[in-house]
Amino acid sequence: MRPRKLHIPIPLILALASAALGRAFEDLERHVEERVLSNGMKFIVLERHEAPVVSFHTYADVGSVNESYGITGISHLLEHLAFKGTKIIGTTDYEAESEILAKLDSIYAELSRERRKGPEADSGRLALLKDAFERALREAKGYVINNDFFDIFMKAGGTGVNAYTGADATHYVCSLPSNKVELWMAVESDRFLNPVFREFYEEKEVVMEERRLRIETRPAGRLYEEFLAVAFKAHPYHHPVIGYMSDIEAITRQDVEDYFEKYYIPSNMVVAIVGDVDAEEVFEMAKTYFGRIPSGPKPEPVRTLEPPQQGERRVTVEAEAQPLLYVGYHCPPTYPHPEDLAFRAIANILGEGRTSRLYKRLVKEARVATAVYAWNGFPGYKFPNLFVIYAIPSKGHTAEDCLKLIDEEIEGMRSEPVSEDELNKFKRNFKKNWLDAMKSNSGMARVLAQAEVLMGDWRLLFRMLEDVDMVTSEDVQLVAEKYLIKKNRTVAELISRK
Repeated sequence: MRPRKLHIPIPLILALASAALGRAFEDLERHVEERVLSNGMKFIVLERHEAPVVSFHTYADVGSVNESYGITGISHLLEHLAFKGTKIIGTTDYEAESEILAKLDSIYAELSRERRKGPEADSGRLALLKDAFERALREAKGYVINNDFFDIFMKAGGTGVNAYTGADATHYVCSLPSNKVELWMAVESDRFLNPVFREFYEEKEVVMEERRLRIETRPAGRLYEEFLAVAFKAHPYHHPVIGYMSDIEAITRQDVEDYFEKYYIPSNMVVAIVGDVDAEEVFEMAKTYFGRIPSGPKPEPVRTLEPPQQGERRVTVEAEAQPLLYVGYHCPPTYPHPEDLAFRAIANILGEGRTSRLYKRLVKEARVATAVYAWNGFPGYKFPNLFVIYAIPSKGHTAEDCLKLIDEEIEGMRSEPVSEDELNKFKRNFKKNWLDAMKSNSGMARVLAQAEVLMGDWRLLFRMLEDVDMVTSEDVQLVAEKYLIKKNRTVAELISRK
């Protein structure tokens, strides 16, 4: 006799799965420990003993949003320079090197003053100063041990040694064998205690070349920059992370040192460590090494608020390139803002994956686009930001063709509640994505550090995973009705030049 199949209702399956996940998250949360050093620096540690490795994530609460005109791009430039070493790393003789670095800055200041005279500049004096500057550069290079910072970690078995800068923060990451924790402590703390911004002028050239490649020679990059500039009238989210070319050229080493002193202080940094460690030993080592860094008051937060938008804004870029479309709606900051999870549901249902409404409508059915995506949290999560839809029109179609159908789908989102199937898919995907991030030590370190700063408490990460189950179709519709309106949006089009 064939056994009968057991039919379990979908809501019950979801409830059981949610309960199991809840227990797993509670167990995980209980194993996270934290300490705040006397200088204000916070360490978050999660012990995982499955393999003899450990991941480190240093989260500096400073990004392009903290920059002012004249020094845009300085957060990203500083991230580059943070790998150039310290008074004992990256140099053969710091005392001699420091003298030539001061000489370099003096010559460059004279050169800049002469160049600012424009047509009245003394060409002979310019030539002499350029020659002196080049000779000083070569002399300074003689003291540099190339890639010394990287090599220390790589020789110790390190992987993923990297850093990246965004609108909200600057991240420094690394994974090492678990018997190298003290090595990381010594090197990483020295990075922030005794930094030397050597090869400053060479690294500025590297960053300027990055800007040329990412923005100035790429129509899509130019559209991205124009979109940000128009969408944010007042808030510094309008600054591109890489900065404006004239600012990058003008930034001085003193600017970087002043910026570092203001933002790279213990109370403005969080470290998350996940892996095969003993938490108490980690905290004792942190006290020994990072406790050396002088304390200071946390920098004043960004003052400027983006005023409510009073009408649709449009910007176009013409180029010999494939058409592109950005549509951005102003939206609240990240969780725990009560509307954030509903916005994440909108992003998932409208434009995440091949089963999303926009993909089915624009790509599969109408074939007016080759790709379409939607996401919130652009260009950052810390402050009110943008919910963005991005589309690549297909051959023979324009951005306006895509926008017409996007408007129809948004109107559907505003006029009718989303289905329970769509909402449940979002909740499953949301939890899966977080679980995937938590599987690796590096991913877990990242989400713990980010949650601590962006949410105000890493524990809210686990509350969020519970609260997502509370999002209803009515919540989603109310948020869509409130924010997805034309006067609240910016439309940016890349138009093919004929």
